[in-house]
Amino acid sequence: MDTNQRRKSGINLPASMSETSLRLETFSSSIKLSSPLKSMSPRTISNLSASSSPSKSVSSCSDRFIPCRSSSRLHTFGLIEKASPVKEGGGGGSEAYSRLLKTELFGTDFGCSDFNAGGLKGGSPMSPSKNMLRFKTEQHCSGPNSPYSPSILRQDSALSGEVSTPPKPPRKVPKTPHKVLDAPALQDDFYLNLVDWSSQNVLAVGLGTCVYLWSASNSKVTKLCDLGPNDGVCSVQWTREGSYISVGTNLGQVQVWDGTQCKRVRTMGDIKPDWVLAWSSAYYPLEADQHDHPSDYISKLVGHKSELLVWNQHSQQPILKLTEHTAAVKAIAWSPHQNGLLASGGGTADRCIRFWNTGSGNQLNSVDTGSQVCNLAWSKNVNEIVSTHGYSQNQIMVWKYPSMSKVATLTGHSLRVLYLAMSPDGQTIVTGAGDETLRFWNVFPSMKTPAPVKDTGLWSLGRTQIR
Repeated sequence: MDTNQRRKSGINLPASMSETSLRLETFSSSIKLSSPLKSMSPRTISNLSASSSPSKSVSSCSDRFIPCRSSSRLHTFGLIEKASPVKEGGGGGSEAYSRLLKTELFGTDFGCSDFNAGGLKGGSPMSPSKNMLRFKTEQHCSGPNSPYSPSILRQDSALSGEVSTPPKPPRKVPKTPHKVLDAPALQDDFYLNLVDWSSQNVLAVGLGTCVYLWSASNSKVTKLCDLGPNDGVCSVQWTREGSYISVGTNLGQVQVWDGTQCKRVRTMGDIKPDWVLAWSSAYYPLEADQHDHPSDYISKLVGHKSELLVWNQHSQQPILKLTEHTAAVKAIAWSPHQNGLLASGGGTADRCIRFWNTGSGNQLNSVDTGSQVCNLAWSKNVNEIVSTHGYSQNQIMVWKYPSMSKVATLTGHSLRVLYLAMSPDGQTIVTGAGDETLRFWNVFPSMKTPAPVKDTGLWSLGRTQIR
């Protein structure tokens, strides 16, 4: 074929190739460039200029991976060139040749799709809407809904500062006592009070007919008194300053002893056993059972008939009668954190810790502990309360007030935990039981140093301010 014939057909072929050697064969839906076959009718290249809709290509298995070119978005990388201008007299043959060549190299879908600079047109069924890994930054990637948007990042960081703050972990209370002392002849009697801890860090314990003093600072043991074979210790109670101690006896006496000199300074009463003792701020020992000795007491309060009574020191009649408990009440404790808040615990048939507003007489809360309540003591360092129990679990429980969530449950005593006292710093408690042991537990944190308060000339008494 000479040069004029090549220009007439519109295709630039090499000099060694004739036009008759280039034929196209049609197999169902694909177009293939191959050598001439006698059984197929040849189609001239000029007839390919008419557009024909592509059909789905048949996938075939291969021994190697050949990527699908149609989903590669080659226009993003500038790999799709614009069609070269048709030369004079070409008649569109150059465009047809370019399409045929791209079809052979990249597949039928690539050749039948129409790409432009803006993206894919024609919606080829094999072409995905977007690539999995993008190489081109789209406009919506920096929009307000993007997780990498600066505004979103600022909101997330602000939100994390408020919400992601971890909650304060609960305080860990050791489950075992750090010290255990033998207490032979420590009685298993629900109505006795045989252990008390002074402000001078000295523990007083009533064992049988004797009272012993144990110094917590040097573990020194001192025998305070022996009541003799015909009497026994029912209760012990230190004064607030820790210098004097009252001893209630089984014969109904109240003996006042100098704890530093181990010397008895006074004896009062001789009728009924003194099970409970408490000192007033004026150094008068208060008894649960008063006697008819005019020279020994300054007042007498009568009214108990198995209910819980609240008395005012200025009145001879109780100001409150609390009857909700259904068993004997031994455990009573005033809150050091809230004026007029009283906690009480009932015996085996009741098992409840009840909280009272003694100003109004209302019961604030009631918690069934599941066992006999033997003792109650408020922490002076935090707003928590500790209870000791008897039948049937013999446990020690620490509660957070007012939620009454359990901080710790301590076990170790084999019999009812009838005795409870607290150290002067408010961190350690000592418990005693009929198993003749005294166990020391670290249950409360140390007291926080209060911030200095500016003197305003006002004194707070409950909700009343006095200038």
